[in-house]
Amino acid sequence: MPGAASASEGLLVPSGHGRTLHSPAQQVTFKVTGEHSRAASSFEVVVPPGFDVGAHVHTRSEELFYVLDGELDVLAFEPRVRTPDGWQDWESPAGQRTVRATPGTVIVVPPGCPHAFANRTDTPAKMFFQASPPPDHERYFEELLALLDAEGSPHPSAIAELRARYDIEQLTPLRHDAR
Repeated sequence: MPGAASASEGLLVPSGHGRTLHSPAQQVTFKVTGEHSRAASSFEVVVPPGFDVGAHVHTRSEELFYVLDGELDVLAFEPRVRTPDGWQDWESPAGQRTVRATPGTVIVVPPGCPHAFANRTDTPAKMFFQASPPPDHERYFEELLALLDAEGSPHPSAIAELRARYDIEQLTPLRHDAR
């Protein structure tokens, strides 16, 4: 049964369980939080068609993404030039470009590495997402989904202020209706 893990007990979160936050832009299910782990927070994220997290970078956080279902366009490299829009066209000095991630794809993002994902298909995608150290991403998701749940698109300055508080430097805009 879900609950706080102790030194002699692990944590089991059955399929379909965990606290879920819904918004028109994203659905996030908290699987492991800072209450249960000193190493990382873990989430199951449903990414609807048209969602683009925007390119961003963390100075302290490390992230891991594992695509479970659907397809996502992803970026995980420093581009030659950080243009303020259109991360899908970025290219690294070594010639690396964004890729279409399919089920089974793993993306590991160390601190300081620009990264992004977007669902450019007509069907939702699902991924397992892990962020270290906890609990910053838990709090960030709670506040972000509250902003995205409000009427209309949030003002870019509101997203930028939120992200700045949680070690996220926004490089390109977050969008939840563009394809």
